[in-house]
Amino acid sequence: MLMKIISKILLALSILLCSSCVTEFIPKTTEDQEMLVVEGLITNRPEAYAIKLSRPFHLGLNNVSHPLSGCNISVSDDKGNSFIFSETAPGTYTSDPTKFQGVIGRIYTLHISTNFTNNVLNYQSVPVQLKPVPPIDSVYYEKVTFTEGPDGFPSQQGAKIYLDTHDPANQCKFYRWEYYETWEFRLPYMVPNNTCWLSNNSDVINIKNTSAIAEAKVDKYPLTLITNSTDRLRERYSIMVYQYSLNEDEYLYWEKLQNISEQVGGLYDIIPSSIPSNINCIDDPNQKVLGYFSVSASSSKRIFIHDNFAGVLSQFNDKTCIADTVFGASNGPIAWLGVNVWVIINHTAPPPSYRVLTRTKGCYDCTVRGTNIKPDFWVGDK
Repeated sequence: MLMKIISKILLALSILLCSSCVTEFIPKTTEDQEMLVVEGLITNRPEAYAIKLSRPFHLGLNNVSHPLSGCNISVSDDKGNSFIFSETAPGTYTSDPTKFQGVIGRIYTLHISTNFTNNVLNYQSVPVQLKPVPPIDSVYYEKVTFTEGPDGFPSQQGAKIYLDTHDPANQCKFYRWEYYETWEFRLPYMVPNNTCWLSNNSDVINIKNTSAIAEAKVDKYPLTLITNSTDRLRERYSIMVYQYSLNEDEYLYWEKLQNISEQVGGLYDIIPSSIPSNINCIDDPNQKVLGYFSVSASSSKRIFIHDNFAGVLSQFNDKTCIADTVFGASNGPIAWLGVNVWVIINHTAPPPSYRVLTRTKGCYDCTVRGTNIKPDFWVGDK
């Protein structure tokens, strides 16, 4: 999530630079071309943890960030243990879950050794304690009406998802949430791969500060809004919410990143390097780092939504699934039927026989868009 947000900020700056005038103007900046972008989260969940490294694209170029390969990554704790992270994809370094699982109360430090154009630089985070986090009390939704029909009944609806939580010990004052959503979708034709599932990670910042109130409690926090512009609510939808406890420094980091990502102001209002990081270059203090090494216990809660929502769109219609009809024997050959044409309807009885064909493979095979393997947690289908 973090890299997506930082990339959006840098891309917004690039677009402003390229589109604000007829002649492209690239201002002088102090941004180091070898700036390091770091995304990492250690929790107490029994899973592999990932540290992602990249370099931002140059201002004025329509590139995405570049994954940084060939680095050495490790995490140490206050008990003298050290855990190696191996590169499993370009720029992504992963721990071995059989050897490393975060422990509440332990203090962890991230160590990075990079190779920028044959110039080795060593980075280190400040030590961060893995703090406990309270459970999520509830995740729920309310229907939202966007438009009404002439009869006064809703014609377009969506769902607003809320969260309640509190800390009985009154210690957790700063919260952050991520979510992972999955939804079922179906093709409008009786084809072999008719039903699939699609998943998506949150790419927005959800944080809350309760330090100004007497009780560490969050009521009806608006996590996300699902509109009727997608098919998320058409069949069955699931959202898994993860809750993290932050210290004040990390909360301020996410708050500043949130402000910059949500409010794109003038040309010089966007200064990504002004976002404080808890990672520093120990070889060269002038080297800048974007990103944060996060350490927190995690609690989670999942809900399913299977309800009727007015006006929820389908991704498949006459415009997306343009079709042709061929009459004749349903099992006979079609000379021009090849890899670019798929049969979505095979009508044999009563006569006349015909086949409906499409040149859009996604209208024949749902795996073009998602997976036909039902998730392990997908229970309760009627």
